[in-house]
Amino acid sequence: MSAGTQAVQETSGRSKLDGRSFLYVGGRDCQVAHLRQIASNFGAELIHHDGGLREAVSRIDTVLPSVDCVFCPIDCISHDACLRVKTGCKKFGKTFIPLRNGSKSSLERALTTMNERDANR
Repeated sequence: MSAGTQAVQETSGRSKLDGRSFLYVGGRDCQVAHLRQIASNFGAELIHHDGGLREAVSRIDTVLPSVDCVFCPIDCISHDACLRVKTGCKKFGKTFIPLRNGSKSSLERALTTMNERDANR
């Protein structure tokens, strides 16, 4: 558990992201288990779509209605998949969060920021 995730749990006992579901499109397959664990540390579920490498890009449209927000690492996603995500997020009213890269720390920073914003509401 990282310092950011630990601080979230120590200060509030529970994360404001408990029970939320996120879609992560793109990234590196070898990171998926780690990314899911990071989301789980915040009490959230992470659904992964590979961005069209093996899974059909059209599957993104079937997953979007069931998630709270979508993360896309802009360095590890096809243009087609990214465009599909942006369009789908507008259509279904979902938050789209581009990530600078596909690193674990990039997702953790985004979740920490989201958790802090939700805590201040």
